[in-house]
Amino acid sequence: MPTVMIAGANRGLGLEFARQYLADGWSVIATARDLPTAKDLRQLPGIELYALDVTAADSVSSLVTTLGDRPLDVVICNAGIYGPKDQSLAAMDYKAWLHTFEVNTLGPFRLAAALLGNLKAAASNGTPKLAFITSLMGSISDSSGGTYAYRSSKAALNLVGHGLAQELKRDGVAVLLLHPGWVQTDMGGPNAPLKAPESISGLRDVIENATLGRSGSYLDYRGKTLDW
Repeated sequence: MPTVMIAGANRGLGLEFARQYLADGWSVIATARDLPTAKDLRQLPGIELYALDVTAADSVSSLVTTLGDRPLDVVICNAGIYGPKDQSLAAMDYKAWLHTFEVNTLGPFRLAAALLGNLKAAASNGTPKLAFITSLMGSISDSSGGTYAYRSSKAALNLVGHGLAQELKRDGVAVLLLHPGWVQTDMGGPNAPLKAPESISGLRDVIENATLGRSGSYLDYRGKTLDW
């Protein structure tokens, strides 16, 4: 039975990842920063849950200690925030911008570093996958400006993931930067054209079919290559 770990699974895309992987018979480890409020996640039968704050080194270390040398076939770094409500030039909250980077960029890197041993331990089952959930809004060539905190944190995540892909090839770990599309979630809003089940089904196909040859790719939920 393959094992997936989903960081940031309390709602939206992360919750849908957990639902679909469980339905397909995977062993699913899911994390949330505040487990008591993650009611929908806690109700999923067979789920293995841990509290995790990706911005806190001690929280990540505690999870790694709990997991030990357990192999992880797929790690999905989904924990993320939009950042300050007003990200305009005139009204930017700089402390909130830094926190956005802590969650969206540093957090995934910290988690990847901490779980590398668990990913490498799964290499006998095939190619382990490390997936970062990013956004088309992190594309510099596609940017229309504005939303500075969120865009810059995702652009930085793209660069981090691309760099990790080069470094981790020697360990046999494939790294993916995945744009889920504009999805109807708390962050995406009710007017988004895409529903979570369709987005996650597509992302799971992309993850499943990923090879070391495509490691470091920036892809959408249909497998389309995006411009940096």
